[in-house]
Amino acid sequence: MIGYLSGKIKFIFGDEIILDVNGVGYRISVNPSGLEIGAAAEFFIHTAVREDAINLYGFKTRETFELFENLLTVSGVGAKSALAIVSKISVAEFVAAVVNQDINALTKLPGVGKKSAQRILLELKDKVKNLSTENVAQDFKPVQIKSAAIDEATDALSALGYTSAEISAVLKRAPKNSTTEQLIKFALKELSKF
Repeated sequence: MIGYLSGKIKFIFGDEIILDVNGVGYRISVNPSGLEIGAAAEFFIHTAVREDAINLYGFKTRETFELFENLLTVSGVGAKSALAIVSKISVAEFVAAVVNQDINALTKLPGVGKKSAQRILLELKDKVKNLSTENVAQDFKPVQIKSAAIDEATDALSALGYTSAEISAVLKRAPKNSTTEQLIKFALKELSKF
């Protein structure tokens, strides 16, 4: 079973890449945000074996990999759904949502309805304590939206494919009392540097 791969990104198409590892191309489902063709990359790998396919799912950090594997233990959550979830929320934010039993934070994630969110909260409430960010998460409190402009800018940036962690980190540095348009322009300029 493959657990880790390191190489160069040869192709990117949608949420999949071809990673060239010493001349062998591995097709991996990933969060493509921040990845570039030709760049060196390394991933923790989840190998999913089915009768008709062997699928690889790649993660840049161990914490994200562990969260993905925990999500797979929830009934009704498949690999594609779990990948979509970990691509849109940081591990600390997810752990905080589960610890605080914040169903609204989970239903904002792609493919997560009210019933799925309830199952996640129920089935992962004890398991998230084992994630690597446990100590950080205990003190983590969900950030309250300070203005409609921040809320609108966050929605717009999410629609462009940025994760909530990327968005909140950039918007924290934005000038105070900015309009929605100013926040989006500032965030896009900052995010393009990575």
